[in-house]
Amino acid sequence: MLQPKRTKHRKSQKGHPRNVTKRGATIEFGSYALKAIEPIWMNNRQLEAARQSLTRAMNREGNVWIRIFPDKPITRKPAAVRMGKGKGNPEFWAAVVDPGRIIFEVDGVSLEVAKEAFRLASQKLPIKTKMVIRRDLVTD
Repeated sequence: MLQPKRTKHRKSQKGHPRNVTKRGATIEFGSYALKAIEPIWMNNRQLEAARQSLTRAMNREGNVWIRIFPDKPITRKPAAVRMGKGKGNPEFWAAVVDPGRIIFEVDGVSLEVAKEAFRLASQKLPIKTKMVIRRDLVTD
């Protein structure tokens, strides 16, 4: 699973979702991309499941870039514990995804293969997504 090797602090504050992402909204590496439409904290398990379905749908051809990384520790208090007594222990790692953020990029496959791969990958994600194509892409 994806998680940081080291962190400065074991627990982090909650924060709040922005309206639209300030960075990571343009295609940088590939020809096709999967873009988030809703804000969410994306779990490292959800991200890995989507990546696996994406690479399997592409028959392990082409390249896949993951543009987000789960670096936010999400804490939970155990069940049936009274209020107070401090913050809970870290349970999992999450990536903060704002609307408009590119999640995956793909290159080296045809448009039809990329469409189907992104369709299968988006079924693993708990948010609405859309496929975008690089502007200067020349299709044959």
